[in-house]
Amino acid sequence: MIERKAIVPPGMEAVYEKIRYAPAVKVGNTIYVSGQIGRDAAMQLVEGREAQMVQAFENLKLVLEAADASLNDVVDLTTFHTDMRDLPLFMQVRDRYLTTEPLPA
Repeated sequence: MIERKAIVPPGMEAVYEKIRYAPAVKVGNTIYVSGQIGRDAAMQLVEGREAQMVQAFENLKLVLEAADASLNDVVDLTTFHTDMRDLPLFMQVRDRYLTTEPLPA
């Protein structure tokens, strides 16, 4: 059986210990990342739509770095939006972080 390793970067220990899920799990050479939101290290949501989006990408970056990967390694990205009017803003923020071709699915 392939080894499974929980990825818990510094500052996200409370997610694993209190909420009881891993920010990511590495299986072989594949990293499965849990959904990221605009929450800071104190488990508080940051204020403002753009700030939350930026924080979510910063959290994703932190998780990937803890797994010895980077945003350039992302092959698939699924996002959920409560207000589709935020989609243009989300796309602007996303494009600051995901710049390597080919872009994720």
